[in-house]
Amino acid sequence: MSTEIVETNPMRALRIGKVVVNMGVGASGDPLDHAQTIMEQLTGQKPCQRLAKQTIRGFNIRKREPIACMVTLRGEKAETFLNKAFQAIGKKINSRSFDKWGNFAFGIKEHIDIPGTRYDPNLGITGMDVIVTVERPGYHIDEKKHARGKIGRNQKVTPDESREYIAKKFGIEVGVANE
Repeated sequence: MSTEIVETNPMRALRIGKVVVNMGVGASGDPLDHAQTIMEQLTGQKPCQRLAKQTIRGFNIRKREPIACMVTLRGEKAETFLNKAFQAIGKKINSRSFDKWGNFAFGIKEHIDIPGTRYDPNLGITGMDVIVTVERPGYHIDEKKHARGKIGRNQKVTPDESREYIAKKFGIEVGVANE
């Protein structure tokens, strides 16, 4: 009887909360500008720059120097981008990519692997990290200012639930990948 309630309860349904796309180039100037142009073409949103947290003399990186860019996608844009990104990695994801809260991350070695992307010699080729948050409705109750609450144990997403959801929704093979 409890399985019927779980399947029909809308508060138990999983969804993609957000997709964060990150490109770390390790240098400011032209490489960062090229990465921002590529990311804007791929996601349709303007990326924001990320700053270095500390100075690393061996890599010529100074503290607070912009060295990366990122975009946060939500809703339909997030799912559209995920479909393309999964095709770039061959619709396979390692089961160890999932954390204990059901979120997962994977990398794309070359942005030209994403379908619909053309190579531009002026921009070059860069890789990116994709981080996906899987959540249930009401998940942000602990972030509210007024009437803040706690997320119950049954409302949290487990890695197994997340793997099953991603496999069904996007047709992804979740298992041990040979890397």
